[in-house]
Amino acid sequence: QAFERMMSPTPNTNSGPSEDCAAVQLLQEAQASGVCPKEQRRVWFADGILPNGEVADTTKLSSGVRRSPQDLHPVESAANDIACASEIRPKDEMHVTGRIEATSEDISCSTEGQTEQLHNSDSKIPHAAEFPTIVEASEPPVPLAANETDDVPVSPLDYGMLCDIENCVSKEISLIPEDDGLPPLLLAKGRKGEQSLVEEHPSHKQVALLLEESNPLTFILNANLLVNVKIVSYGSERCWYISTNGLHSLGQSEIIILLCCLSEEEDVPKEIFRVLINIYKDAMKGKFIGNLDNITFTEGFLESKEHGGFLFVASTFQKLDDLELPKNPFLCGILIQKQEVPWAKVFPIRLMLRLGAEYGVYPTPLTSIRHRKPLFGEIGHTVMNLLVDLRNYQYTLHTIDNLFIHMEMGRSCIKIPLNRYKEVMKIMNTSNEHVISIGASFSSEADSHLVCVQNNDGVYQTQANSATGDPRKVTGASFVVFNGALKTSSGFLAKSSIVEDGLMVQITPETMEGLRQALREKKDFKITCGKVDSGDLREYVDICWVQNEEKTNMRITSPIDGKSMEGVQSEKIVQEEDFEMDGKLIKCTEVFYLIKAGELSNHPPYQFAKEIALACCAALRPHLRTLKNNGMNKIGLRVSMDTDMVEYQAGSEGQLLLQQYLNDLDSALIPVIHGGTSDATKLPLEIELIFFISESLIL
Repeated sequence: QAFERMMSPTPNTNSGPSEDCAAVQLLQEAQASGVCPKEQRRVWFADGILPNGEVADTTKLSSGVRRSPQDLHPVESAANDIACASEIRPKDEMHVTGRIEATSEDISCSTEGQTEQLHNSDSKIPHAAEFPTIVEASEPPVPLAANETDDVPVSPLDYGMLCDIENCVSKEISLIPEDDGLPPLLLAKGRKGEQSLVEEHPSHKQVALLLEESNPLTFILNANLLVNVKIVSYGSERCWYISTNGLHSLGQSEIIILLCCLSEEEDVPKEIFRVLINIYKDAMKGKFIGNLDNITFTEGFLESKEHGGFLFVASTFQKLDDLELPKNPFLCGILIQKQEVPWAKVFPIRLMLRLGAEYGVYPTPLTSIRHRKPLFGEIGHTVMNLLVDLRNYQYTLHTIDNLFIHMEMGRSCIKIPLNRYKEVMKIMNTSNEHVISIGASFSSEADSHLVCVQNNDGVYQTQANSATGDPRKVTGASFVVFNGALKTSSGFLAKSSIVEDGLMVQITPETMEGLRQALREKKDFKITCGKVDSGDLREYVDICWVQNEEKTNMRITSPIDGKSMEGVQSEKIVQEEDFEMDGKLIKCTEVFYLIKAGELSNHPPYQFAKEIALACCAALRPHLRTLKNNGMNKIGLRVSMDTDMVEYQAGSEGQLLLQQYLNDLDSALIPVIHGGTSDATKLPLEIELIFFISESLIL
């Protein structure tokens, strides 16, 4: 009875207070009826054993496909029954208190919240007691019974929420009204085979009443993009918490924004919806936002001409465990001021860390504060004037992903990932013979980081922001400059010093030539710093080639069986061709190379992966409507190949695809796989491709 009432015609746009209350009651009844309760799912493991040790009922499981090279032809019978479904919850994020402390030659441990300026540009990193190791507990995915998934309500954060939305709204690229109105509001997600309940023209009053219930509201920006909105208490602030669901279908990370509420603010900040639609449109064109990227405004935003744009960061040490987060990967957008835009464009890590120092969060806060004072003013005199174009943005400091600069007592270490060799060579070939400058990434291994602060007089100073209140052991830096103009007559072997938030290393021309040769040959190199006659008073700068130490694809799992992709190398698939049928599209967004890093050649088989992706799209194109109607709008395809074995699995939400789809996949994939086994593709090979089914929108 409650659901029948939910399906009644949409209320009038100009609803009065009584109708607004009715809308709230309607949503409450929908939740009470079981349309979207948060139920605990029953689980079993892949071998059919329940967590309590009992044997599960496996009579309704779906199938995988395994082939030997001799048996690569369509088959009518299914392989052994296998089922793995999973409910993946993000790991708890570590909560650490931001703390700023100064760096100087004879500094002692400073108290909470104190800051002290660096007085000497040749300052050393002080010795400190060992920093306690932070270990994040691993939580393996828990498989679900495949025959139970039909009755489990879809979370507002799951991509499956987008199934059926196209039946409730039009196919326009943006459903945001041009006037003061709000986009359609999803009141309740219909179960399989039932239509969802949508309020096409919600009023601000209706939305304000619903938000008082403390439940997230889901707005429909278009048939492929949902936005969840909730008012939360984050830290000591009351915030609008806005998160997307649907950007993954284009290969774009989802976005969250924590916007501090103004006093007595009730209306949803609708301008952020327009920002998210623009991000969606850019992603359709292949223009993506990544960690430390930005978007800027040419006009006023959120009632201020001083709001300059958003800086997007990946979360690291910030507290997030009280928030309902989108599926990984996601980025957090931080509102920045107009005078901060130059740094966001040419050296964003400086702005990110400066925000952290200002608000006592390590490495940076995730909250956006309107009408705040900018943290940088006129550019003035900075070492960055020599390295980047702060006026026209024509050139910038080349930053290498996962290159880290770690400074300890008497030693600095620059860790260069082996898989970034080409980027290092590009930097060398484009720099002049006397200077090599490289931007570094933020290191989660360091317990503190150098921060560049511009004081009221416009002078740039150095501070350090710490993850905890303990003394520092390893301090990160944001860039390194090797200057090969040191004269042998200076009396120094080499000199290292802290400059703003980076490391300056002055070396002789002979040492510079040795450094260049070592970089070309991927060899480690040690620079000894200090006076020629200083005896044992030496400091060292080590340049080390390392395997990629930064964990990638954290908390990302396979849609086939919940297999963790943590530490697995991946890259985006650029798919030019559209595969459309019945108003629906299928697109491959990413490939994961599942073999061990040591076994992966310097040239991953991207072209072979792309050929597999296109063949899969062609095979599934006739089934797009059926797949999406059954909640399978995110699909994984895993292909394993060796000299005596070929195997593939395709699945969605922990369930393997049915035989009717596998037969078409056989016909499409076999010619491509034959080509992969006969050409120069290095075996063994295991890859997983990710596909999304979405609606074809009206541009």
